[in-house]
Amino acid sequence: MAKNSRRQFLAQTVPLTIGAAMGITQANAMGSATATPSEKKKKVVVVGAHPDDPETMCGGLMALYADAGHEVVSTYLTRGEAGIEGKSHEEAAKIRTAEALTACKILKCRPEFLGQIDGNTEITKERYAPIYDFLEKENPDIIITHWPIDTHRDHRICSNLVYDAWLRMKTKPSLYFGEVMTGAQSQNFTPTDYIDITSVIQQKHQACYTHVSQKVDEWYPNDHARMEVFRGMEFGCDYAEAFVQHVRSPENNLKET
Repeated sequence: MAKNSRRQFLAQTVPLTIGAAMGITQANAMGSATATPSEKKKKVVVVGAHPDDPETMCGGLMALYADAGHEVVSTYLTRGEAGIEGKSHEEAAKIRTAEALTACKILKCRPEFLGQIDGNTEITKERYAPIYDFLEKENPDIIITHWPIDTHRDHRICSNLVYDAWLRMKTKPSLYFGEVMTGAQSQNFTPTDYIDITSVIQQKHQACYTHVSQKVDEWYPNDHARMEVFRGMEFGCDYAEAFVQHVRSPENNLKET
């Protein structure tokens, strides 16, 4: 009998909490993520503030679920209008929208844009309704958005708009918060759940690196790439993404049976 290393033991025995009910087990997350024929197709909606936020926050999870046959929606609160120095809002939005569409093709997910303006996002009475209406229409099984304790105002606003909508939804999906540039942006982030993204790490990186306008090659290796390795070390695999589940989020949607 071959002797397993500690890493192999952990990879085989630690439960893959997120994805268990979605048909993505530890085994197929490590290799071929395939939904079982009897499994109900489910929907994951990721809501980020800007183009590149959903991809960097949980592009691995998005790829795994889409590859397994589930529906994944990559949702952007803005089109990144203020995100390119020297470009007008209109020019920047066109460039960054194109980058997001390319990333979505790589991750096999559907893009949606919610119409707020980068750098000028708002929480007002009028701004709550569009997010609520969108999420009610989509009726997802899982929502993932920004962790609300974040140095970036747009991230905080996005998170709170989604949270308010979730509180009012008639049928509550599972709600998870993801991290972006932990330490520099996400603060006080202590994960409750992990997902092994080793099998799709190149697919995630390809999607993230389509955001050329953001000079991703300059900051990704020192930020998200380090996070992926560190979360993998915590979870017992090569690369992982980490999440915080809302304490009142429906448990039966994500727990192993």
